[in-house]
Amino acid sequence: MIEQSTITDVAKLVHEKGPSEETVKELRAKFGDIHFTYCFDDDVCGPKPAYEDDAFNIYLVDGTAHCATFTSYPEAASGLVIAELDDFCA
Repeated sequence: MIEQSTITDVAKLVHEKGPSEETVKELRAKFGDIHFTYCFDDDVCGPKPAYEDDAFNIYLVDGTAHCATFTSYPEAASGLVIAELDDFCA
């Protein structure tokens, strides 16, 4: 389960630092119990973001089954995808 307040805290940090592999490394260090993935938003097909920003979207991932899947339920989420929007320039 990932609390909405945690998603907000993650979004604040990504907004300050910019979406990048380096930012995701920092997130992993700060939120060790959450799995983080970085990609571009056009690599994500289908799910609605849990958080939207001008520079990135955050998606929820459920890793409890054999394969990780996107979810729209924070109570089922064990990870977050930080998806950089293509038109963002750091």
